[in-house]
Amino acid sequence: MYGADAKETVTTRPVGEWFEDMPVTRAHWAAGLVLFFAFAIEAWEMMIIILSSGAIGAGFNADAKAVGGLISAIFLGMIPGSLVWGKLANTLGRKKSLLVSIGLYGIFPILSALAPSIEILWWVRFLAGFVLSGALVVTFPLFTELLPVKTRGRGTVFLSAGWPVGTLLAIGVTALFTDAGWRWTLGFSAIVSLWVIPIYFFVPESAYWLVERGRKVDAARVLEKLSGKSFAADALTTSSASGVQTPFIGIFRRGVMRITILNTVINFCFSWGYWGMTSWLPSLLARKGLSAPEGLGFIALSALFMFPGYISASYLTGIYGRKKIMAAYVGLATIAGSGFASANSMVQLYAWNFMLSFFSLGAWGVWNTWMGEIYDTANRGAGVAWGVMLQRVANTIAPVAIGAILVSGTFTGTVAFISVFLAVTAVASLFLPETEGKSLT
Repeated sequence: MYGADAKETVTTRPVGEWFEDMPVTRAHWAAGLVLFFAFAIEAWEMMIIILSSGAIGAGFNADAKAVGGLISAIFLGMIPGSLVWGKLANTLGRKKSLLVSIGLYGIFPILSALAPSIEILWWVRFLAGFVLSGALVVTFPLFTELLPVKTRGRGTVFLSAGWPVGTLLAIGVTALFTDAGWRWTLGFSAIVSLWVIPIYFFVPESAYWLVERGRKVDAARVLEKLSGKSFAADALTTSSASGVQTPFIGIFRRGVMRITILNTVINFCFSWGYWGMTSWLPSLLARKGLSAPEGLGFIALSALFMFPGYISASYLTGIYGRKKIMAAYVGLATIAGSGFASANSMVQLYAWNFMLSFFSLGAWGVWNTWMGEIYDTANRGAGVAWGVMLQRVANTIAPVAIGAILVSGTFTGTVAFISVFLAVTAVASLFLPETEGKSLT
């Protein structure tokens, strides 16, 4: 019970139910803005190597195969990293895992800038991916567990808009250090580790996780901070019947396996479809006659097109739910991809790309929210970690596979192949449970 009577008349309820009537406060806004830029940092670091890949290849006199492998290195590191951080998110806590991940990451941009060979740079980027995957595993589940039920969907989709912000930051940094060289471009990223300061002060730990660990007093303090009202610690009970589990055991058990199978299909196919396009977009655009500077400008405009996609998805998911908006947006992104592939003029290329960016990133915003909601607190960290790991598997394979297709295939055939994975994503999303307006368990 909120208010002064909380200590006089205690109503015991699962922690998730206390978020049903919680108002949105300044504490939510502060945590949201900090986590928004934390996600922007993650996007910045994944995009910066792509934007610098041409200069790195030229600097080391490396061929396209070596450059493609370098792009994949950070994602290869995220594959085992996601599994490790999934466990740490349940043992250390959501907030502490985020602090450690971003804090440690600042070492690797400096090591990248000092790399004497592309082979050593590959290993540095691999380790960077291992460390940074902690932030990817934690950011969205943590924000999901901080928000009131009524605004959870819209708020978390808003958080996804950090991706285009991070992309624009990466473009800006790349342009800023063009004359200085790629080493300065990568090395400058060390500044992101300073973001642990606002995370420490403005982002609370998850009350769900604290209750699962038996720390009800700490959970009550978090609820008081978020709601702005007094709260009785003994009013809290766990939302999960299973308690805190070792990651990756619970998500493969009976009753949860179906969700995990759908989680597997959607994360792999959606990430393949999106990253297969993104990683080779400069080359695809070059085949359409755009110069390197024009291609960079095209990518920047594509990032701007993402914002209305996120805004619309954030608004509509609160009205129609996750399932309808996810399926509709991915389906429309598939159509836009086909149009992009067959565009025969610059106007058509920009128009179809606007639709592709609008709907695909709007759908990502919904999925980033939905992926954590389909699991209970005990399995949420493991479920999201498994999904992030599958995304990185797709991120690793897609650049190599799409590169091979580009060697012997056409622009139209390549994009059409990528679009098939988006279509599978749309169909699979129809079989997941709706979570809009429901308390987390």
